[in-house]
Amino acid sequence: MPAQGGRWGRFLEQRARQLQRQVQAKEERIVELETENAVLHLRLAQYQGMTGKGDSTATRLCSQCRERDPPQRSTAPATPQLRCQVQLCVLVVQNLKQDMKALRASSLEVFRTCREHLQDGLSAAVEAVQRAQLCHEALLAWQSKAGHLERSLQEVSARYELEKQKRKMLHNCLVELNGNIRVHCRIRPLLPFDKEFDDPASQDSSVPAGVVHAVDDETVLVKCDRPAHPLINKTYNFERVYGPAESQQVVFGDVCPLLTSLLDGYNVCILAYGQTGCGKSYTMLGPRSKEARVPPWGPHRDLGILPRAARELFRLISENPSKSLKVDVSIVEVYNNEILDLLAKERRTAVSGPKHDVRTSKAAKREVSPPTRQPVHSAEDFIALAAGSLPLRARLATQVHACSSRSHLIITATLTAASPCGSPADQQSPGPPLEGRPAWGRASPGSPGAQRPAEQVHAKLQLVDLAGSECVGVSGVTGSALRETLFINRSLAALADVLGALSERRGHIPYRNSQLTHFLQDVLGGDAKLLVILCVSPCRTHVAETLRCLGFGAQVRQVQRRPSWRGQCGPPKTQEPVTC
Repeated sequence: MPAQGGRWGRFLEQRARQLQRQVQAKEERIVELETENAVLHLRLAQYQGMTGKGDSTATRLCSQCRERDPPQRSTAPATPQLRCQVQLCVLVVQNLKQDMKALRASSLEVFRTCREHLQDGLSAAVEAVQRAQLCHEALLAWQSKAGHLERSLQEVSARYELEKQKRKMLHNCLVELNGNIRVHCRIRPLLPFDKEFDDPASQDSSVPAGVVHAVDDETVLVKCDRPAHPLINKTYNFERVYGPAESQQVVFGDVCPLLTSLLDGYNVCILAYGQTGCGKSYTMLGPRSKEARVPPWGPHRDLGILPRAARELFRLISENPSKSLKVDVSIVEVYNNEILDLLAKERRTAVSGPKHDVRTSKAAKREVSPPTRQPVHSAEDFIALAAGSLPLRARLATQVHACSSRSHLIITATLTAASPCGSPADQQSPGPPLEGRPAWGRASPGSPGAQRPAEQVHAKLQLVDLAGSECVGVSGVTGSALRETLFINRSLAALADVLGALSERRGHIPYRNSQLTHFLQDVLGGDAKLLVILCVSPCRTHVAETLRCLGFGAQVRQVQRRPSWRGQCGPPKTQEPVTC
């Protein structure tokens, strides 16, 4: 409404200036007419002077004629010359009289025209003043209405902020009711390289293929009868179970609520766990291209969680531009119990790459060499950065999988927001506590992974594609590949030990037994939203690894952590066990 009031004011100013110009033009015209009138008076005076002059000349001539030739009654008529002069004078006098009449008539016409123009100008000015008064009254009415609307807008904005806080609290309650730590299980279909793929029984749609079956959305059944082995008939319950026919979109549908929590300020971690060749990388990244070693990142119905999450993240950020959130991405791999930075410049030329150690000081505080953090401004930048780093990941062909990942991949998206003016850099913004923040999120300003000045970490999203556990006898690896397998199995066992200690609420949590668990300590022991996706194979050959994976998931479900407490969902629980 203030904008409309401003337009009315400008319109009135323009109209007043226009009327002023018209009155000024009328005044100039009056001056011109007065000038013309003065000129006509001057000419009239000249004509009158000429008439008087002609009369005096005629009189003088007559007197001269009388003096020279006294009138005689018997004399002859006047000379022709004198008669012509008299006639000429008479004509001049008559012309002057006619000019005077015409001048008087034109003067009267000029005065009448000036009077009419002046009356028209005064009428227009009066009308303009009346319209200006009406517009001013309307402007005052609009200003009053605009003030009322501004007050209504402030009230609605306050109510909106209150409702947004309530939605945030209710959403967090919903997520915590589902579990701050959630475990999903995904059963991959039989593939051409599986021995059971050519089994006639697997071709029969009426007979369930494989030994692992999704009974319903929350139950997994493992039923296997092998010669010289006891019968296996076990069921496992998880928050969500995906059958072989479930699409990538369905899997990502259960991830979207976690991204909303991420924008609300909660750390989120999505972790894929399972045996080699069970679909972890497919679930997290998508299918592999035949031409290249990286997944296809364009529009594809089989896109994994990473590209879908990147697009959803920037969509949510664009819907709430008031937060002014920025996204930085770091990509590391844990290879042979060493943390390697895949975004470092020297990593692109050296196979070993820069190492980043995770250490704990005497004050029991983590000190982590910060990995490189690259800013991204769109989902396409995020996806392109990940696609450029994935070829650097350690891979090897084994008897179980043609392109087995030999390292744990951790992709971290850090959301930063500008700090409030006059507040210290470490001041917490109004929102949930962020106990799950890694220490390298607060690196020194000079380090490659340091956050920019006047910014604070809002939340972090970690996407973890673990290397697959495997049996040495089945994979057939030797030499350096055998060493890689030992490190992989050892780090996964350390992860299971940490989760077991958390589920039993021991006083000591062995995070430092592996670089992987030490790097993920804030996610495992903090208040982050953790989603573990178990990827299992339906093959009878891998039933032992499948049971081990499902047992790991059942152990994760037993972990109970203190929910992030801000008065939303109930009082805080007992204090967490002390970790070393």
